[in-house]
Amino acid sequence: MGRPKVRTTEKNHWKSYHLAGGYTKWMSVTDENIIHTWIEPESNSDIILDFMDVELLQVVLTESDLLNKQFHILFDLEHISGITFNYKRAITDLFFNWSPILGVIGFYNIPESMQITVETFAAVAPQKICVLLEETYEDTMECVRAFKAGYLTVRESDTESRNVYSGLKQRFLEAIARISWLNMLDQQIIMPSPENKYYTFFKAIDSLRSDLIAKEIEKENQTQQLKQDFEQRITQLVIKMNAQAELNKKSSIDRENEISDLSRKIEIIDIELARISTALTDKKNGLRNLLDKIYTLEIEPDVKESLVNSCLDLIGNEVIETKLDIELTESDSLFLSRLQKKFPKLNQRELKISLLVKLNYDTTEIAHSIGLSKRGMESIRYRMHKKLGLGKHQSIKTYLAELPIL
Repeated sequence: MGRPKVRTTEKNHWKSYHLAGGYTKWMSVTDENIIHTWIEPESNSDIILDFMDVELLQVVLTESDLLNKQFHILFDLEHISGITFNYKRAITDLFFNWSPILGVIGFYNIPESMQITVETFAAVAPQKICVLLEETYEDTMECVRAFKAGYLTVRESDTESRNVYSGLKQRFLEAIARISWLNMLDQQIIMPSPENKYYTFFKAIDSLRSDLIAKEIEKENQTQQLKQDFEQRITQLVIKMNAQAELNKKSSIDRENEISDLSRKIEIIDIELARISTALTDKKNGLRNLLDKIYTLEIEPDVKESLVNSCLDLIGNEVIETKLDIELTESDSLFLSRLQKKFPKLNQRELKISLLVKLNYDTTEIAHSIGLSKRGMESIRYRMHKKLGLGKHQSIKTYLAELPIL
């Protein structure tokens, strides 16, 4: 294969490496506007072209100042055994999207495995584009230069092509390309007469076209059904989300109402506690006033002492009841008063525990009441055992139950 020796521009970056295909595609520019492309495979095996490298073509056109100017392309098909469907679509894209800028597409060194494909390219190409199928690079360049000089027109190249390939064959390949590559299923196929020996071939192609149309309609119906199902599902999900939002809103309102009710109850309890606290204060103040008056009375000393002690016991019980934060009966108050006098080292928590033990609460309940663990409660009872002066085998509960009130 010869390479042009004059008026040729080659650059090191005008190439594209195809890892999956195992080859490198090169481009060069000859005679100012002829793009020449060829393949260098990594091994001696033939390769299959996988994609068109349109970006590489854009780079070459830009750097050669050929954008928006007519150019021509030469394809060297040596080492190529086939091309992918995407590559076929890319070639047809050149035909229909780059016209009239694209003038000639020339193929040479065409292997037998690529002959029908290249002929199909020629059959489907628009009339304004000249498609050449030549044997060598030199032959292809000669035709392109003739086209540039105005000696070879598109019409003349078509006429020469028809001398080699019959009109029926060209029409047949064009129908295949339009159906397969361009998806032009609505394009009617021009049929030969029923007496023509190739009529059955065209009929088979037309039948295939009808089947593909039916499949497209079926696919469209399935797509529409999936779309409807999807939209219905979305609608159901939206309804469910809205219902959940309403439920959450209702729950939120219920919680707010509950919080409001609890807040009102707390306010009422606070008011009641304030009233009780005021009443207790008034009661203690009254007892202290009474105690002051008793001190001023001129009565028998024994009677005065008894009255003073009674007032002091009442004042002391009020203090204990407030600190223990439990409601005391008269008997409970007398019990605590007696216990505090007899064992002044007992603190307020131990007094409360003593009362709860006497009232038959178990260790777990008492621990929960005063905010201790069960083990912490046992430790306190051990210290109380010593403060009460009990023997090793004496029970606190039995002792407190038998403790006389008076």
